[in-house]
Amino acid sequence: MSLLAALLLAALPVGSGGKTENVVLVTYDGLRWQEVFGGADGSLFDKDHGGVRDVAKLKKTFGGETPGARREALLPFLWGTVAKQGQIFGGGESKSIVRVTNGRRFSYPGYNEILCGFGDPRIDSNDKKENPNVSVLEWLNGKDGFRGRIGAFTEWDCFPYILSAQRSGLLVNAGIDPLEGNGLGEREKALNDVLRGTTWPHADQRSDALTYEMGRAWFERTSPRVLYLGFGETDEWAHEGRYDLVLEAAHKIDGYLASMWDSIQKSPKYAGKTTLVITTDHGRGDGLKEWRDHGEKVPASDRIWIAVIGPDTPPLGERSDLPEVTQSQIAATVAALLGEDWCAEQPKAAPPIPGVVSPGGTSPTGAKK
Repeated sequence: MSLLAALLLAALPVGSGGKTENVVLVTYDGLRWQEVFGGADGSLFDKDHGGVRDVAKLKKTFGGETPGARREALLPFLWGTVAKQGQIFGGGESKSIVRVTNGRRFSYPGYNEILCGFGDPRIDSNDKKENPNVSVLEWLNGKDGFRGRIGAFTEWDCFPYILSAQRSGLLVNAGIDPLEGNGLGEREKALNDVLRGTTWPHADQRSDALTYEMGRAWFERTSPRVLYLGFGETDEWAHEGRYDLVLEAAHKIDGYLASMWDSIQKSPKYAGKTTLVITTDHGRGDGLKEWRDHGEKVPASDRIWIAVIGPDTPPLGERSDLPEVTQSQIAATVAALLGEDWCAEQPKAAPPIPGVVSPGGTSPTGAKK
């Protein structure tokens, strides 16, 4: 891609007639860029450093001779579909770096940066405190055409505070709380029964499987404009030192997204009108022990990754030789995909990622519009 073409893509005005009418935003909590771009790290395939219970099984499932083979084994949808038909940022080998700018390098500050478009020094813990910042989702929810058509389903129960659910009026179903409201479908009621009937080891989080199933059931019943899915097991198992379960969780989430994307392409309401944005809230450390951790004392945990696929995103694949992209650009990118200008509303927000929003470009299948 030439420099001129990149500049032209970056200069396209917000709301310039794209096909995207809906966005699905997804976060894998704390999934490292190293695994996303290089696949499973064989140096952690042991009990001492990776907490692995069945090394032979892990090698058979996620091993491979090359980084390309390993990453496709781990995340087949991300690399077989998203990276081929969309764009992915953050691979160090390709000189494409994505960084967190909030300086904290842990969850609440990261989610604030993703959803609001800037880091905020006031957000310095994971405590359940109301976010003073308006998120791009809250702002969209106040607009005609979006009001009541945005929902968030997350593994972690801090999200009602991160998204200021009481103030914003957003539907935020998180942690072990059942889905409330009138008109629930039979599937949603059954999932609520599973949620209530399960003995959860941690009161602040549920399984990613239940988060996905509840979010998808609501999505299929209500046909929203924006769905946010926040998965968390990739972080929880890393803190527990279980590298095998980190890989398993990441692989399962990839499968959830493959299934949802397939359904979207078969739906007249969503096919050719929906963009999927995938990212993470923070990185993690390097090394045999540091991979478990992140935060201000772990410098490497400022590195993250972003992937996008949709009708207004040219299929440029694994991006390379680019200026650094930041986590703070995601909020404005989501808005721009929907034809809205978040930066005009929130001057502190970083601008959309250049080249991701290109109305009049190519479709996810590579065909010209």
